[in-house]
Amino acid sequence: MTNKKVLSLFSGCGGMDLGFEGNFATFKNSINENLNGDWIEKELPNKKVLLKNTSFRIVFANDINKYAKISWSNYFSKYNYSPEIYHSDSIVNIINEHENDDYEFPKNIDVLTGGFPCQDFSLAGKRKGFFSSKSHDGKTLIDDKYLESRGNLYLWMIKTIEIVQPKIFVAENVKGLLTIKSAFETIRSDLNKINDNAYLVMPPRVLSTYEYGVPQLRERLIFIGFLKSSLTKKALKELSADNVSPAYDPYPPKTHSLKPHRGSLLELNNLQKPNGLLRAVTCGDDLWDLEEPEATSDESQRHYSKAKFLTNSSQGQKEISLDKPGPTIRSEHHGNIEFRRLSKAHGGAITSELNQNLPERRLTVRECARIQTFPDDYDFVIKSRTNPVPASEAYKVIGNAVPPLLAYNIAKNLEKKWELYFGDK
Repeated sequence: MTNKKVLSLFSGCGGMDLGFEGNFATFKNSINENLNGDWIEKELPNKKVLLKNTSFRIVFANDINKYAKISWSNYFSKYNYSPEIYHSDSIVNIINEHENDDYEFPKNIDVLTGGFPCQDFSLAGKRKGFFSSKSHDGKTLIDDKYLESRGNLYLWMIKTIEIVQPKIFVAENVKGLLTIKSAFETIRSDLNKINDNAYLVMPPRVLSTYEYGVPQLRERLIFIGFLKSSLTKKALKELSADNVSPAYDPYPPKTHSLKPHRGSLLELNNLQKPNGLLRAVTCGDDLWDLEEPEATSDESQRHYSKAKFLTNSSQGQKEISLDKPGPTIRSEHHGNIEFRRLSKAHGGAITSELNQNLPERRLTVRECARIQTFPDDYDFVIKSRTNPVPASEAYKVIGNAVPPLLAYNIAKNLEKKWELYFGDK
């Protein structure tokens, strides 16, 4: 199968990009071998496997966060990707340059991905939506530049789709967007109007990450659209049906489940019956082999937030459960990332670790990255004179990312059905 070009917007540190590329390590129980055994390239030590490459290749990425670019470039350069692929500028500025003939987007794009900024629609944020006070470049919004606000950046994603005309676009946002009904309907309507209704936009779906092998209770709203003129007649008919058959459904099938439960998740058999889904992956499954910060040489494991326990605040003042998927790793934690373990005085319940006299502390940067399914060869805390990434910024880029394993599930499902959708096109 020939390589397919991916243009990535609002790329952050590349969670979606890594998922679409493949070729990264994850824990073996994150892959349901009964359903997707062909995804595994080889087995690795410590209960891990290397996932196969996909046929997708990133040819363009962008974000305004300089630490995201440093992180992305540092990782992807290991796999012979030039940092020049990554444009550390606002998509607003890039499109303006394109319209002034000062920049040309890559040609023949197959897939466009983008997690347009979600802070203004998040349940954890101020919920300003389209009326964000932030500009597209992170600065304070100028009143007459309303369409360049952070809350309206999805419009610039739409402009990019209109310019490059990918066969498929995959747009991602927080589930909280659904609770702002007017905003959700406006965005959905605008997506349907792209290039005079040129795209068949599928009903959006909320994907729960723990149902795809990610040890985290994170939910993301996904929009997928197909360029009608590129689809085969049969695919257009099948995708337009009220009930799309599993054979054509672009959203990935579930591989893991929290239910049925009996006792703690760690006590469950690995296979859930009768549906063939594996039990959800837990924090204990993914953190078991990490050394304590003072004993490791991994800079991302050495660093953790020193924010104290606050009795008057619930956000971040909790201990993760090793026998359950973790909480959503947030991007704006303000130092209050969740605790790996809490002292008994603060309500700690993981007695096995406390009984070993291990101190109360918050999750390390690496532990957050593991819960997001980033591989250990992805460095987040970077000690460099020219391009350092401090722990506080590493937490943010990790929390902003799409879990690579969720993105891999999306990519592999699209790859599997590509010829059904487009034939030989």
